[in-house]
Amino acid sequence: MVDAQRDRHRPAADSGDDVRASHAESREDGVGHPGGLDVHDGLAVFVAHEPAGCYHTFVLGADDVRKAARFLDGQVVRTPALHVDVLDRIAGVELWLKAENLQHIGAFKARGALHCVGRLCEEERRRGIITYSSGNHAQAVALAALRYGVRADIAMPEDAPVVKVEAVRAMGAEVVFAGLTSDDRKAVAHEIQARTGGVIIPPFDHPHIVAGAGTATLELIEQVAAATDGGALDALLVPVGGGGLIAGACLVASEAGIPVYAVEPATCDAMARSIEARERVAVQPGPTIADGLKPVMVGELNFAIAKDSLAGCVRVDDEAMGRALASLVAYAKVVVEPSGAAAVSVALDGRLPGSPKRVGAILSGGNLGLDRLAALLSSHAPHARPTATA
Repeated sequence: MVDAQRDRHRPAADSGDDVRASHAESREDGVGHPGGLDVHDGLAVFVAHEPAGCYHTFVLGADDVRKAARFLDGQVVRTPALHVDVLDRIAGVELWLKAENLQHIGAFKARGALHCVGRLCEEERRRGIITYSSGNHAQAVALAALRYGVRADIAMPEDAPVVKVEAVRAMGAEVVFAGLTSDDRKAVAHEIQARTGGVIIPPFDHPHIVAGAGTATLELIEQVAAATDGGALDALLVPVGGGGLIAGACLVASEAGIPVYAVEPATCDAMARSIEARERVAVQPGPTIADGLKPVMVGELNFAIAKDSLAGCVRVDDEAMGRALASLVAYAKVVVEPSGAAAVSVALDGRLPGSPKRVGAILSGGNLGLDRLAALLSSHAPHARPTATA
C-alpha cells in the first residue's frame, strides 16, 4: 500500500474538491505514465512514474467520485433514470436505465473529459490537449477544449463513424486519422505530443477520467433511491471498453453494496479474460457492431479497481445488442448505439446472474447516424411485447 500525500495539484476549482493526488512538478504530459497499483479498503492507489524518475500518487475512492460530481455540477447533464413498464415485463425485473445517450455529446464520456481538462492548470491548457479515440471520447475532449478555449488534436481511426468525425470537427478540434487500432491512435497522439508539447487526455486510464465517469453511477443510485422511497439496486450492469466507466461504477456501487457486472461483446472480451487470468490480458478484437467496446486491453488503473470489485462478467453477441437497441427504440422511444445497448441486453434476454429484483443498466451512448440506425433496425427485431397482467 502506498501512502498518498494531500493534493498539490493546481486545479481550475477549489483544490479541496480535487482527486487526492501528489503530483511531481516536472510533468511531461499532464497525466503521468502507469507505474504501480494497489487496492485496499475500497481505495485505488495509483503511482504513475515519469521518465525523469518523478512520480504521481493518486488515491481513488467513492469520495473522489462525489468530489468530481461537485466539480461537474452545472457542466454535465444529470441524465434521467428511465423506468419503462414494458421493459420491466420483458426482463422480469424492475429495470432502471441511466440514459447517458442524453448527455452532452451523446455519451457518458463528457463527464471524464470535462473533469480531466477542467483540472489542468493554465500553463497546461496553453500547451493544448491531445487524445486518441474511436469516437465518443474524441467528441468529449473536443467539447472540453471548446469549453475551456484550448487547442485539441485528436487521433481517430480511419474507419471512425462519420457522424462522430463530423461532430469532433464541428467543435473546432483537429482530426488526424491514425490506422485502425488503438495502438495506431496512441502512437500518433504521442507523435503530436512530441511535436507540440500538448497534454494527453487518455480515453479511460486516468484517475480524473475514472472519477468523472463514476458520477453517472452516483446519480443513478441517488435517482433510484429518490423514486423508490429509499430503495436500492440489487445489481448494476455496465458496458466495458477500456474500463473507465466500470471502474468509476465500482468505486461508488461497492460502497453501497451493489453488485456490478461487466458486459462485453463476446468477440472483444478483454475484461472477462483478464478477470479469469487475474491479470490484464490483451485480445485481438473481433468483429462487432459495438464499435465503442473494442479495446485491445483494459486500462491498468481500471483493472486494478475492477478485479476485486466486480461480481462477474457477461459476454453478449451482436444479435443480443441489436435486439436490445430495437427494443429501446420500440418501447422506451430511446435511441442508443450498439455499445449503449450492451448492458441492458443482459437483462432483456433474461441472463441476469442471481435473482435480483431491481436492476440498473447504463446506456453509455447514442452516437450513430440515421443511416446506420435504419440498417440496425431493419436487421434486428425488438423483443416481443409481453401481455400485461393485472
